[in-house]
Amino acid sequence: MNKLLNLILKSVDDHRSLIPRLVVGLVFLSEGIQKFLFPDSVGAGRFEKIGFTHPEMLASLVATFEMICGLMMLAGFFVRLAAIPLLTIMATAIITTKIPILTGKGFWQMAHDSRTDLSMTMLLIFIFIYGAGRFSADRCLRS
Repeated sequence: MNKLLNLILKSVDDHRSLIPRLVVGLVFLSEGIQKFLFPDSVGAGRFEKIGFTHPEMLASLVATFEMICGLMMLAGFFVRLAAIPLLTIMATAIITTKIPILTGKGFWQMAHDSRTDLSMTMLLIFIFIYGAGRFSADRCLRS
């Protein structure tokens, strides 16, 4: 168990993860809050338009994960664990909303519409690889 915890908390010993963590944390925290504030356009209404069953429950679940994991990213607290549900959310978003654009409107429209999704996915992969960095709760927990 101790080895697993050390692997999860292991991180680079510099500041390279700080800006990616802040960007990812702020974007996901904001998106989660907006799913509750504007349910028709970015919450349950959007999930229903995409075709998900039980859109209210799913939107609330996704929003909660986005807010909690966004806060974890901001604090640098178990960022590798927080990255997993966020990567799942991003993969689902790309598959359900961007692939149909690719097949319907072509590559360039999909590339334009997916720029944020791809950017967040790449930043999450970066954080998953390098960890939370020097200025994080993970570093404090590991010491």
